Amino acid sequence: MEKLKLDYSQGGAVANILLDDGKGNVLDNTMMLEMLDLFTKFENNKDIKLITFQGNGKHFSFGASVPEHTKEFAEMMIKTFHSIFFRIIELGIPTMAKISGQCLGGGMELALACNFMFADKTAVLAQPEIILGVFPPPASIMLPLKIGNARAEEILISGRNIKADEGLNIGLLNQVFEDKEALDKGAEAWISNNIIPKSASSLKYAVKASRATFNYIMTNKLPYLEQLYINQLMETKDANEGINAFLEKRSPVWENC
Repeated sequence: MEKLKLDYSQGGAVANILLDDGKGNVLDNTMMLEMLDLFTKFENNKDIKLITFQGNGKHFSFGASVPEHTKEFAEMMIKTFHSIFFRIIELGIPTMAKISGQCLGGGMELALACNFMFADKTAVLAQPEIILGVFPPPASIMLPLKIGNARAEEILISGRNIKADEGLNIGLLNQVFEDKEALDKGAEAWISNNIIPKSASSLKYAVKASRATFNYIMTNKLPYLEQLYINQLMETKDANEGINAFLEKRSPVWENC
């Protein structure tokens, strides 16, 4: 694998995926396809009780690749990206995001898809897509389901940052630790106590049961938001201006159409 690393812990019961592109762990098409390949591998492994996601280095992920958000590549990128969420739903294996540093855009959406979100105090989460003139389809569904519409709408529409303490206070994060080392130790202890003693097959049913509403809404509404993004949003001048302005490192000039 070029941009992901995989190792197993807890006697093979925990599959640990490390996002590692040498920069900001950007979720580009290469990384996303590698992740989908891993999910296929996990599907045939009856002993996995948990999948963890973590970023190598100081940050979890800067998000999905902005160059792949351009009109030319948007449909390919978004369909591949959304396949990740559908596959996580199909697998039913419990998932955990271990978040340090910046966890932005598509990176935050990957974390939101997880059953458990653990972080350290360096964590900064955001869905800043609106700043680029676009919106995040998966987060537009998952964030309201996780923390309620009022809080989610303010975060999605403003694109502002959420620091670790606020994330804990609003129920977005399960636990927050002092630093990355403490996060790793704390998560491992929690996994040992709360996941490892359970049956792998029964955990899958527990995930599907506890997420019955979440999975139903994601499965039925994400295709609608995908089409809204590709067929309507990306036909506007401002969505294309926002992406191009970011790539050209300049302020966008909105035409409001």
